[in-house]
Amino acid sequence: MKGQEWYQADDVAEEYDEKRFSQGGRLIDRREKQAVLNAVGPVEDKQILEIACGTGRFTAMLAERGADIVGLDISGPMLQQGRERAQSAGVADHLEYMRGDAGRLPFPDDHFDVVFAMRFFHLADTPEEFLREMCRVSKDQIFFDTFNRYSTRSLYNWALPMGSRLYSGSEVHSLLEATDLELVAAEHDWIFPYGLYRELPNRVASAVRWLDGSIRSLPLGERLASVSYWDARL
Repeated sequence: MKGQEWYQADDVAEEYDEKRFSQGGRLIDRREKQAVLNAVGPVEDKQILEIACGTGRFTAMLAERGADIVGLDISGPMLQQGRERAQSAGVADHLEYMRGDAGRLPFPDDHFDVVFAMRFFHLADTPEEFLREMCRVSKDQIFFDTFNRYSTRSLYNWALPMGSRLYSGSEVHSLLEATDLELVAAEHDWIFPYGLYRELPNRVASAVRWLDGSIRSLPLGERLASVSYWDARL
């Protein structure tokens, strides 16, 4: 995995949400949460695993809605942030955080109804290996996002502290085929890269987001999207 040392640092975990999801970054947080909810549907009593759960943005949200959820991450400091978030949200008794390796998941086959990963596959050196593990422990649904190769993401990828693996649509379809997954839905979003939104006050970012949506609504506009959300079934 790319950037393991950087990602596991205490100061990175403490500042992670503030740097990424304040100001215009709130729009990103809102859209990602909606993408997860759109995919998994009603979550009450579902057994769900989140890979690379980080500070627990999604685990707490799903626990509040009645899911039985496990969040797994390689970073102890990130998991501690997640536990504190769960305590604040009053859902600490409804979810579990575990430190572990996404390439060797500590669960039996077919253990979860849903397995998902957000902000993960751009770090994967061997994405097929990780996707196979996700499939192994899922009974039914796999959901994940990717950053797209032919998009504005490529313009600033080199400046990121650990870079990103970018995917073409054909690469993702090949991954799904190799792991015997059937794609049931895909959403493509964000013409402008995340980094731009994070630098803007929320009001300005909202205007840029409107422009983003206008471009995407044009013929072939979605081909410029920098992020894709993939919903698949076993």
